[in-house]
Amino acid sequence: MIRSFLTVSSGTLASRLLGFARDSSLAALLGAGPVADAFLAAFQLVNVVRRLLTEGGLNAALVPAWLRVRETDGAVAAAAFAGRVLGTVTAALIIATALLALAMPLVITALAPGFAGRETLQLAVENARLMLPYLAFAGPVTVMMALLNAQGRFALTAFSPLLFNIALIAVMAVLLVARPDAVQAAQIVAATVGIAGLLQLSVLVLRRGGNIATPVATPLRVSFDKEIRGFLGKALPGMMASSAPQLLIVAGAIIASSQPSAVSWLYFANRLVELPLGIVGVAMGTVLIPELTRAVRGTDLAAIAHAESRGLELAVGLALPATLGLIVLSEPIVRLLFEHGAFTGDDTKATARALTWLTLALPAHVLVKALSPAFFAREDTMTPLVAALTGVVLAIASAFLLSHWYGAEGIAAAIAVGAWSMAFSLIRRGAETFGFSIDREAKRRLPRIALAALAMGALLWLAARSLPALTSGAHGLVQAVLLLVLISAGIVTYGLFLRFFGVTGWRDAVNAVRQTKG
Repeated sequence: MIRSFLTVSSGTLASRLLGFARDSSLAALLGAGPVADAFLAAFQLVNVVRRLLTEGGLNAALVPAWLRVRETDGAVAAAAFAGRVLGTVTAALIIATALLALAMPLVITALAPGFAGRETLQLAVENARLMLPYLAFAGPVTVMMALLNAQGRFALTAFSPLLFNIALIAVMAVLLVARPDAVQAAQIVAATVGIAGLLQLSVLVLRRGGNIATPVATPLRVSFDKEIRGFLGKALPGMMASSAPQLLIVAGAIIASSQPSAVSWLYFANRLVELPLGIVGVAMGTVLIPELTRAVRGTDLAAIAHAESRGLELAVGLALPATLGLIVLSEPIVRLLFEHGAFTGDDTKATARALTWLTLALPAHVLVKALSPAFFAREDTMTPLVAALTGVVLAIASAFLLSHWYGAEGIAAAIAVGAWSMAFSLIRRGAETFGFSIDREAKRRLPRIALAALAMGALLWLAARSLPALTSGAHGLVQAVLLLVLISAGIVTYGLFLRFFGVTGWRDAVNAVRQTKG
């Protein structure tokens, strides 16, 4: 499992790093004003659907269903089932895209009520409509990626999303040189989103598409038979539950839309949180679900305990140091990545303050990603959905209250409250229904992992305070070098503390990576 986890995490890391380059270009191109707010509100809508589909949501429901059909009825029946799912999901998303295009003014008004009566609303509607073609391509992409994951083939699904960011970066690089009007630039980038989806679909079809979905003897078709209805009944709640972090950001944006630039500040702050969340969370959903599904279906209690324990260790071991690092280095990181062109120093400070509070949600998000597969593997998608919706409602209520006194910072804190509500709800429900199987090694390692992360965070804070160049307006290259040194030193220090506390050693890590399936 470790090797598959690292494959998915490597692809996600590459995608997130390209995402930083994309958002840095976007900040320089649009800044944090009304045009940026309009574009980001539209992009957030499409991005939520993109992640709901392609980053583990549908995977959580399709993998257990496909494996069950293959085990009970054979490979031919599994191929036929895949063909019906692919055809049905694709047709449904084409219809949904057309309906969304017609209803977009109402949708944007609901998601950003603060835009009502302002030019920002019309700009957001136009941008969202230009992005919508992506959703039609996301359907077949999602099904193909999930079927590859079910077969233990993670490499192509991990790296194909890179094309999305590569296409947007290439277009924005040209726009930064040409310097068109901000409104026109936003529309060009919005139209590129749909083209990026087509590129991703093309790669999957050309490389593996001929044998991913169905054999020639089993053509694609739209079907709403009992089997497909049962699958969709489990898939839709699972997709919503897997997109909990994005739903919380949308909830925050609903309240933030009434405050100038707040949508932009929250968006750019959230992009930094999504780097560690993507690396851990997406890999958890992609790798842990197949592992747990096989263990649950085989009623192998030792395998269940092993998968859940290693998943929890990886989640906590990566999320805690990332959380502390982002809190300590929030302003220098935001300044380095985004303070260019139209993005000002005041925007940097506001974004960094929001990031500090938003980062507190990271451990909760990762816990949700680590705990949800235990429900998905048992084909229980309603429990994570109820937890997610409860957290969203709590976040909206908290944001409504806190935004009056603390602005974007209060909204970020409310998002953290909603995230922890989801995590505690899953912990309580899981303990009541089937009990989480944590082995003896996990019980020994988890407190030591937390202690190692806290020690690393304390040393990183002391080191950052001793380097005034990080805050004094030094040259960007100097700040980049200092940040790179601090982050590298933090990683090395964390590794040394893990070794010192007896959590793991270099030989154990190498052996885990080399380990393959029997």
